[in-house]
Amino acid sequence: MVSISKTGLYSEVLKEVNYKFGNVFIFDGFIISEINEGVSFSWENHAQLIVKDVTDFTKCNGSDLVYLSHRIHSYSVVPIDWLKFFKNSFDIKGYGIIGYSKVSFVNSVIESLFFKKKIRRFTSIESAVHWAKRFDLVEV
Repeated sequence: MVSISKTGLYSEVLKEVNYKFGNVFIFDGFIISEINEGVSFSWENHAQLIVKDVTDFTKCNGSDLVYLSHRIHSYSVVPIDWLKFFKNSFDIKGYGIIGYSKVSFVNSVIESLFFKKKIRRFTSIESAVHWAKRFDLVEV
């Protein structure tokens, strides 16, 4: 459970955005978030800001991006806020969660109730990135 900034993947980062609540790494075709310990991640306080910064940088509404949630810390997500994401005309091509605990995977099941597409779950960042890079080939 190490941050992207301390892996070989970091050399592929196009832009790193640092917030008080966590960090986002923008790659070609996908983004990876690492939210800080104890955060209650919501649309208004967190996701809306990330979406604005990512769409400003990539110049798209997210529909060409895969979002990977790298859960190296324990935090909670307000799952119903996925509805606010879609209500604001944003989209993502795919959503993957890299979790290292049972709690992380239980939380992802709850999120899936509000997320419009399938959520892929991973136990390693390498397998998640491999999936994100090949998304169009493996999800057809």
